Amino acid sequence: MSAIPDDLRYLKSHEWARQEADGTVTVGISDHAQELLGDLVFVETPALASAVTAGKACAVVESVKAASDVYAPVSGTVIAINDALSDAPETVNQSPYQNGWLFRLQPNDPAEFSALLDAVAYRNVVEA
Repeated sequence: MSAIPDDLRYLKSHEWARQEADGTVTVGISDHAQELLGDLVFVETPALASAVTAGKACAVVESVKAASDVYAPVSGTVIAINDALSDAPETVNQSPYQNGWLFRLQPNDPAEFSALLDAVAYRNVVEA
């Protein structure tokens, strides 16, 4: 069974979001998503300072099996990207919730975060 931390929020498309103490939102793909994809070989993050829109594709993760879009959980401006993934995309497989984060946003509307799935609702999506 995939790990689904209770302190994160999720999208049905298998992205996770963590609200940081400073109000920013860190984004990655779930343990379930990385298991489905298999070994990642490439990660394309959004450009620094770019605007992303909730529910729209903004990044790509590519495995030996397939390439998959990554959707923004909330709208905002990209303030950090995980540069380490360009040399070590497998970090997402090894540590999807810690070292394998993809990017960090300054959200436009902090209320969008609370509309995301909680861990219980996301577990139901995974099990369905």
